[in-house]
Amino acid sequence: MEHADLIVIGAGQSGLATAALAPRHGFARVLVLESAREPGGAWPRYYDSLTLFSPARYSALPGMRFPGDPDRYPRRDDVTGYLRAYAERLPASIRTSTTVTSVTRQESVWRVRSEDGREFTAAAVVAATGDFGTPFLPDIPGRSEFGGRVLHAADYRNPHVFAGQRVIVVGGGNSAIQIAAELGPLADTTLATRRPVAWTPQRPLGRDLHWWLKHTRLDTAPIRRLLAKVPVSVIDDGTYRAALDRHGVDRRAMFSAFTTDGVLWADGSKEDVDAVVFATGYRPVFGYLTGSGALDAAGAPVHRGGASTTVKGLGFVGMEFQRSFSSKTLRGVGRDAAWLLHRLSAARR
Repeated sequence: MEHADLIVIGAGQSGLATAALAPRHGFARVLVLESAREPGGAWPRYYDSLTLFSPARYSALPGMRFPGDPDRYPRRDDVTGYLRAYAERLPASIRTSTTVTSVTRQESVWRVRSEDGREFTAAAVVAATGDFGTPFLPDIPGRSEFGGRVLHAADYRNPHVFAGQRVIVVGGGNSAIQIAAELGPLADTTLATRRPVAWTPQRPLGRDLHWWLKHTRLDTAPIRRLLAKVPVSVIDDGTYRAALDRHGVDRRAMFSAFTTDGVLWADGSKEDVDAVVFATGYRPVFGYLTGSGALDAAGAPVHRGGASTTVKGLGFVGMEFQRSFSSKTLRGVGRDAAWLLHRLSAARR
């Protein structure tokens, strides 16, 4: 059995940021447990052309700048390489290929068990697995009878396998728009959403949106409840919107059901479809905390700003709107981690 001052579950951006900051808060021995074969979370598995909507200068983790032009918009492989390099310089031990199955508290110690039977103990635990490992597919009637291909954006890589096909992309966020825009030149593509797409200028008045968020302090404002109600918006400098128009990607109200050969649109018309790509987000799942007292009846964490309010020595980093607009993002997880580690450290005294 291996002991640490702090165990971080997950070596994605949230877990790595937490591990980097932990020694500053008195956690000398830090252990990071990651189910994948390498650090980096879900980034290596995203679609090939994924492009951040935040510039490199606003996409760094604590203590290490993002390389290259600070005003460029990094792509998936840039972020993957950055996270690998970041993990190599961490003052922590990272155990890859280690899937956590249970986390329980016995007296003043947390016991963490992995799928292969190994056990680890610590005074504090941070769950930083986020939600990108659990894609959400809405339950739409007829899906099991549909003869075409159904996949989530998590399983989408590039448009070439869809060349010449009729494809529907479901979703109104950045990923849906990026995928639909690159499918447009090769496939007959439609964007299906429940409400019209909302667009946010990427560079209002010549400054990147994230510059404005930083200097107005909205980026760090503790207005989680308000922000959680804000409709999904696509951040664009005009490139993606123009690409949709140029390649004839239309937007239609969400279809109501699948048919054997396609979909049933809201207006009652039927259409044959080859594939449907759902860019419908992810849902956090903390199955390893079942029975710990940290989750409510629906399996959601009971917390305030990421600090568990039901059990001592446990916290979360990497949840959407956890503390601010920037929570769950590369630029925001470090702030959330610092806030949480301060509270976990104080609770040890």
